Amino acid sequence: MIAQVIVDVAARQTDRVFEYHVPSDIEKEIQVGSRVVVPFGPRKVQGFVIGLSETSNFKGKMKDLLVVVDEMPPLTPELVKLSADLAQNIYSYRIKILQAMLPWVMRAGYRKLLLPASPKAKEMPFFQGDPIDLNKITDSTQIKKIRSLLKNDDAKIEYVVDNKAKKKKENQYALALAPEEYTKIYNTLRQNAVKQKQLLMDIIEHTDAYPKTQKELEAGLGLTAAVLNSAVKKSWLKKKAVEVYRDPLAGFKDDEKPAPIKLNDEQQHALDEIAKAIDEKKAETFLLEGITGSGKTEVYLHAISKALAQGRTALMLVPEISLTPQMVRQVKARFGQEVAVLHSALSEGEKYDEWRRIRRGETKVVVGARSAVFAPLKNIGLIVIDEEHESSYKQESDPRYNARDVAIWRSKYHHCPLVLGSATPSLGSRARAQKNVYHLLRLTKRANNKKLPKVRLIDLKHVQFAGGQFDLSLELVDAIKKRLEKKEQVILMLNRRGFANFMLCRECGFVLKCPNCDVSLNLHKDTNSMQCHYCGHTEPIPTRCPNCQSSQIRFLGTGTQKVQEELEELLPGARILRMDVDTTRRKGSYKKILDAFGNHEADILLGTQMIAKGLDFPNVTLVGVINADTGLWLSDYNASEKTFELLTQVAGRAGRADKEGEVLIQTYNPEHYAIQLAKTQDYERFYGYEMNVRHAGNYPPYFFTVLISIAAKKEQNAAREAFKIKRYLTKELHAETIILGPTPSAISRVKNQYYYQILVKYKKEPNLNKLLHHVQDSAQEAKKYGLSIFIDNEPERIM
Repeated sequence: MIAQVIVDVAARQTDRVFEYHVPSDIEKEIQVGSRVVVPFGPRKVQGFVIGLSETSNFKGKMKDLLVVVDEMPPLTPELVKLSADLAQNIYSYRIKILQAMLPWVMRAGYRKLLLPASPKAKEMPFFQGDPIDLNKITDSTQIKKIRSLLKNDDAKIEYVVDNKAKKKKENQYALALAPEEYTKIYNTLRQNAVKQKQLLMDIIEHTDAYPKTQKELEAGLGLTAAVLNSAVKKSWLKKKAVEVYRDPLAGFKDDEKPAPIKLNDEQQHALDEIAKAIDEKKAETFLLEGITGSGKTEVYLHAISKALAQGRTALMLVPEISLTPQMVRQVKARFGQEVAVLHSALSEGEKYDEWRRIRRGETKVVVGARSAVFAPLKNIGLIVIDEEHESSYKQESDPRYNARDVAIWRSKYHHCPLVLGSATPSLGSRARAQKNVYHLLRLTKRANNKKLPKVRLIDLKHVQFAGGQFDLSLELVDAIKKRLEKKEQVILMLNRRGFANFMLCRECGFVLKCPNCDVSLNLHKDTNSMQCHYCGHTEPIPTRCPNCQSSQIRFLGTGTQKVQEELEELLPGARILRMDVDTTRRKGSYKKILDAFGNHEADILLGTQMIAKGLDFPNVTLVGVINADTGLWLSDYNASEKTFELLTQVAGRAGRADKEGEVLIQTYNPEHYAIQLAKTQDYERFYGYEMNVRHAGNYPPYFFTVLISIAAKKEQNAAREAFKIKRYLTKELHAETIILGPTPSAISRVKNQYYYQILVKYKKEPNLNKLLHHVQDSAQEAKKYGLSIFIDNEPERIM
């Protein structure tokens, strides 16, 4: 048997299939999708089997495959096929895509060991009988000694592949004797052997409950490990380590299964259309456009039930920022233990265990963020992407895949419907629905028949501010006070974290910048530091200007920390929770904050865009947007679309139950069409207006786009390579294709690398894929000169 393997070496020369002979003793273990260890030059590397055959065209002596890593192949044949198609379209090496499909812990770790190679070396105190891990050697004297040993053939290097994926084990105790024996032993014990008697009584009364885990015995009976070890020594119990899953949903109470909610006529119509496609096993893409609070989630849950009733599985994606405990709770309440979750807030161990449950077919429903689109589910009957407009579905680092495109591919493979849901669909999806490429389903009224909240714009050019920070208008503060008096809750959004955006010296005009990036440092009061939001650089807050030593320095701009401080001054009795990247770094913090707010342990929830979507708090009657302009004037073609989406979504958090809702949006640009139409939540009018803007500027969805970024430590090197690529493309592409640039990126230096970029806009360009693969291949050569080239197909951001 011959295995076709993709090896764990991401380079142009190795981005192909390598063949290995499969020794007869492991032939039964190996399958397509298996993770294996193979010899590769002087090294051993990990790889993935993407094919098996009995013949080969290779003429030389074929090396033996060494080890099959897992009992069950981690990749399904479907995912292996998907990796090949993706590699063609997203300009990434195939090994990178295969690795992205698996939990991080399943990526190989490599160690380079130095071993004695001669009798003389074995006796050296340098070795002390153990191999030396060369990755840990930094001392120059030792490095010199190692070179000498290698030169004289007294030592050799061996490469070892480490498997980071570890299964969690727990001690389990089973009965070692016949049940009647325990009564006899109990009667012989002395009176003061309290804990031993307690254990024996539990065995006598609950014989059928054994074997039990150490955790159960310690928690249930208050026993110690010493008591249990003593029982093992006396041959009362048998101990063995058994594998257990880590449970990321352990913090969720098992509520009673809710009675299915009766759908209104619009919801029922949408469900009927989706159910028909499930029945017919039809790969149809639906765009479920429903205003905020229209009950899209309930349609998803009913549709998932339909797929499960047919013995099929379901995959539901939610954007990272709105993967709220509320959504997981709803799905788990409906489907119980059949649910697995996959998202970045889980520990690596939890991700690994959830992934294995899915791979073993022990779950039927997967809820997760972007990477969950690769969940190894079989027989998928429905795929749902909630908030489909979200840019977080596009991965911005290699491999640059879009989860929506992957979902469409899997929908076709499994002959199942895909539902894209949003109150503000992306323009591309809405345009496809208009052309009947997608099937449009509309939900035009709130599920509880309540009206949308009233939205008022506050023009910051003509207001009085409360406090001295120019963040909160008197009107907004008065509205907050009224809600708090009624014991109602408030959500406030400012899409900028930190305390101040930059430090300015009033004497010499100096602005404190990041030493690694072309941006100013942000003040963070909670950590008492100046921080770069791009590379993570931190330094102490200065008391004098680093340039002229003047004490006349000011910290300007605003962020969530500053607004929190101001709210605490203006509303001394108010209980405030802040939710941004800084307060949600720790595991479980996101759920903790939302649970506290849901239990009315706080009056005000202040946060960045992560609070704008997916939240449903019945007592929230006021939503305030502190500055609607934060993303409006970015140099991205879709800045207006993102602003409209964010404002519409956050406004939808108000008045979702019986109490009437109100939304106040503070802005310096109240006349801007994105803000005006967000006020009326008129998506259809916004869609028409923005499509005209895109048409005039030759931007998506009228044109396809590809962004090529070139990075180097020296700016002239990046510029030179960028112009070389531009000349190559101009010579080969049609005249109708638009090539913008090269130009420095909006932030020209990040992490000490200068960035130049080229944007290609085209309608039909059959040669482009081939040309860009050539550019990708040339990137390997460019690396020798300190250059990096990145190709992003259909970028979400072009800054």
